Amino acid sequence: MSKTFMAKPADVQRKWYIVDAANRPLGRTAAKVADLLRGKVKPSFTPHVDCGDHVIVINADKAVLTGKKLENKYYRRHTGFIGGLKEVKYSTLMNTRPELAMELAVKGMVPDTTIGRKALTRLHIYAGENYAQVAQKPEKYEF
Repeated sequence: MSKTFMAKPADVQRKWYIVDAANRPLGRTAAKVADLLRGKVKPSFTPHVDCGDHVIVINADKAVLTGKKLENKYYRRHTGFIGGLKEVKYSTLMNTRPELAMELAVKGMVPDTTIGRKALTRLHIYAGENYAQVAQKPEKYEF
């Protein structure tokens, strides 16, 4: 009888991946990135152990929103004061801060637990082609 494999935090091997978001839907790219951050693409995935990898997303400014999301979708936040609702259209957000749009999409797809918050610290997003983690020798992730 075989036993179920359970990963231990000390045994986790973290790799570096680079994901190119150019001409890909924002949400689908964010879903793949969230899976990499959690470690769900590994055969040794264990739900209660943080076994995810480091992910670098480049060309976030070239990610596309399908349909009429650029005109109809809003990023909303509240200051905490009365009448303090702040709204930004995604067309404006993608022009000014595309990294934030990608980060919000990925953040919504990882669990709101200590493991999910720790996974988000391994996410690095860049609007253009260049990134700072060249020394880690990330490998390109194709999907």
